[in-house]
Amino acid sequence: MPKAPVPTEIRLHRKSRILELSYGDGGNFRLPCEYLRVYSPSAEVRGHGPGQEILLVGKEKVGIAAVEPVGHYALRLRFDDGHDSGLYTWEYLNELALKMDENWQSYLDRLREAGYKRRDAGGDRAES
Repeated sequence: MPKAPVPTEIRLHRKSRILELSYGDGGNFRLPCEYLRVYSPSAEVRGHGPGQEILLVGKEKVGIAAVEPVGHYALRLRFDDGHDSGLYTWEYLNELALKMDENWQSYLDRLREAGYKRRDAGGDRAES
């Protein structure tokens, strides 16, 4: 199994609530904080097994207060809503980046099915 790419640069854009990951091959991904929060790898969000995932609502304006490296394999994202559990491994961040459009649409669909209307946070997705 190939090793997940490691970002060469990680930039947090606080105002636009974007975590930007740049890679040595020229790849660049801009992941909204809301997206990262609702797809947290923590048990609080993912549950302890398939089918136990929790749909988070009201995270349109969540930001990241701190980005902390964990060894050479992951990041701990400390969100401004107090959430800071779950490690974002390089593999998981790469998966989130590559599947962002599909995951985001799934999130929006689940919100709609739950009857939740997102508050405007500067459009459907946080942009700079």
